[in-house]
Amino acid sequence: VRLQPDPFLSELTNMFERSTEKGSVWITLKRSSDKSKVQRNKMATAGLAIDYKCLVRATDGKKTIATLVGGKDHQRFQASYATILKARMTALKKRERKEKRKTTDTDKKQEGRKKRSSAAKASV
Repeated sequence: VRLQPDPFLSELTNMFERSTEKGSVWITLKRSSDKSKVQRNKMATAGLAIDYKCLVRATDGKKTIATLVGGKDHQRFQASYATILKARMTALKKRERKEKRKTTDTDKKQEGRKKRSSAAKASV
């Protein structure tokens, strides 16, 4: 179903709400001219400029929605889209970071001994 940008964003919010407990929402963005290949070729040979738009599709596996966003509406749409994504990505897990171990003086001394002993073995 192709919607206008504002209804698309509200329906996208509803999709995220339905899939909060279980499920996923897949979103794809693609460049599109909204014209057939034959029409684009005729326009290209005639020297006319082809107006490309951004085709945004979203699906939750059951329902699919789409919209075309032009260059004029791009910034407003992108800001609203980013706000929705930030608000709905609360279920993501934080990345676990490994703590860097600080080398102490004793560790440095042991590393120095290992290097010296391996150098002695190599010379033998």
